[in-house]
Amino acid sequence: MIEYFQHFGAKVSAEDLKNFAQSPNWDGKIFKNTSKTSIAIGAKELPSLLYKQFFDKAGRKPSSPIIIKPFDKEAFLDSTDEPKAVWFGHSVILLRINGLTILCDPMFGPDTAPIAPFPSKRYSDNTLALIDDLPPIDLVLLTHDHYDHLDLQSIKKIHPNVEHFYVALGTARHLKKWGVNPAKITEFDWWQSHNFKDLAITFTPTRHFSGRGLSDRAKSLWGGWAIKSGTHSIYISGDSGIDEHFKEVGERLGPFDFGFVECGQYNPLWHAIHMFPEESVQVAQLVELKRAMPIHWGAFTLSLHSWTEPVERFIKAAEAVNQAYITPEIGSLFSLKTPTKTTNWWEKYQ
Repeated sequence: MIEYFQHFGAKVSAEDLKNFAQSPNWDGKIFKNTSKTSIAIGAKELPSLLYKQFFDKAGRKPSSPIIIKPFDKEAFLDSTDEPKAVWFGHSVILLRINGLTILCDPMFGPDTAPIAPFPSKRYSDNTLALIDDLPPIDLVLLTHDHYDHLDLQSIKKIHPNVEHFYVALGTARHLKKWGVNPAKITEFDWWQSHNFKDLAITFTPTRHFSGRGLSDRAKSLWGGWAIKSGTHSIYISGDSGIDEHFKEVGERLGPFDFGFVECGQYNPLWHAIHMFPEESVQVAQLVELKRAMPIHWGAFTLSLHSWTEPVERFIKAAEAVNQAYITPEIGSLFSLKTPTKTTNWWEKYQ
């Protein structure tokens, strides 16, 4: 029962409010998107939505558990200068750049709804055990505090092996409650940058929201990440609806060698905060990605579309505008510079 309540994270403190007041994105009560954003679902739509979410499951999950390819630590840590990555499904990304290991949104847990009466189970088994095979983590990046990106079990297991955390403003309170040393955490507002061992890392705006309970919606910030070295540049979009901020990211920080773009868990009812796949491709061009990869799919059923629809629509849209892309198998190691041949691996699970 104690762990059940720990999933909610920490409440906002007086010190948090003092820090929030320094942000231009805080209106005195909540953090705000740069564009007016409504995510309210009407009483008429809710019963049908809930029924479809929990009972209409045809095509919305794989035919069998997805097997994650074994992690090749030696290949990941080799001394080549070329940046590389492993995708563990949804938005979990392990990067190797400039001899540093960076982990983004380490949600390795089995369920994105640990406090709900109905579970939202992962498509793969025993994913928390993947943490045991990872090398020491120089830096963890957190885009926001939703359960499908920030997981109690994962943080408790991984934080002793992490040198530092870069997180959205307001998110540190959860990590501190879960045992992370406050000295290891740096919070970011939009457009703030810090240098981490010769990497310039910037927190970029998104159009989304935050919260882990009934009383903390928009009481922490949300965003994406830009990572730049002297020779390489990487963009992680974070969860977002399509908006003008993407053009600004491209103008201020682009072009990028590679980008991980949110693509999945969309619905017309919450289009303001999640993109359709065609918009994900549009974002790849707005921020000037040489190559793009769709993420935020392949691990959980959080919307009503089929589980492969996001990647299938993304590929069709990307090829229509000659946007280079990659769709690596979950757990496989791939280069962020050298084009990698990939197959439609998901078809064996349909």
